Amino acid sequence: MHCGGCRCGLAAETVTLFCFSVRCNVDVNTKVKPKSSSALIQGFCWLMLFHRRQRHKTDSNMETTQEKCYDPFDSSLRFVDEEDVLDFLCEGFKSRRALMSCGHAVTPMSLTKWCRTLLDQGETRFVCAQFGCNVEWPYAEVRKMALLTPEETKYFEKSMASNRARANPGAKVCPGCKSSVVRKNYSSLRVRCSVCTANTRRAYDFCWQCLRVWKGRALRTDRCGNDGCGNESLKTLATCPDITIESVTCPSIRACPTCGALLQHDGVTCKYTNCPRCRANICFVCLESSRVSFHFTHCCGGVAPRQTSVPVWRQK
Repeated sequence: MHCGGCRCGLAAETVTLFCFSVRCNVDVNTKVKPKSSSALIQGFCWLMLFHRRQRHKTDSNMETTQEKCYDPFDSSLRFVDEEDVLDFLCEGFKSRRALMSCGHAVTPMSLTKWCRTLLDQGETRFVCAQFGCNVEWPYAEVRKMALLTPEETKYFEKSMASNRARANPGAKVCPGCKSSVVRKNYSSLRVRCSVCTANTRRAYDFCWQCLRVWKGRALRTDRCGNDGCGNESLKTLATCPDITIESVTCPSIRACPTCGALLQHDGVTCKYTNCPRCRANICFVCLESSRVSFHFTHCCGGVAPRQTSVPVWRQK
């Protein structure tokens, strides 16, 4: 028996695999008993079914928008008559194919879907999916070649920042190129992005605190020259109310002495708390480690005053 819907001409034992194609609507609910030697094909059958169902669960904004196509008169693109290497489900996008920097042809829709898949998997880099090609695409190239809409751009950049934060808690996203930057000089808020500096051929510095292009003096630890630049964590530490823990009064919010994450005490449980970021176990009253301070005893160092600076986590 052969498939009569998509005219693929394949034997019955492979109908279930290929008739889940988006181009074929044949009803294959009737069970076809595969031969014992077709276990691999049966596995691929379920894989294709999963991909088809997942495609329909994709964000509605991505599915309902009009298909994106390249401008055939765009001289900045290199058009080719080649296969779209990212069209894994054979959706046959209408746009002309254009070459990425790695030399492989894509369409705006296939590139958008592939890069979104990477982001949803927690990846922080955009890498070509072609077998044997591990070229990383800069975000600027992806944004241009995928013809990202304002909504897609917002989603991409938010996901990139979130993924990078999970992968490296000490990194932040450059406001210029959206690449991940790690602060090396803890005595200044002024940070230089090597990617932007190389692309623009001039120094590109931004403020680690407000994430805007740097203004003002070179070395400052409190703020840059931009209006509104300020440390919200310090404001919180300075204005939070006091609470009473085991008959001792102290601020209700503390910055973890190891990583700087803000921690809030409920005033009910004991004075020790675990930081969810660095896993340190500290005393909320004296800010010492549980190895120095002891349960059910007064802290030797007394109550730590309100913090006026936020510790920086210097991971080894």
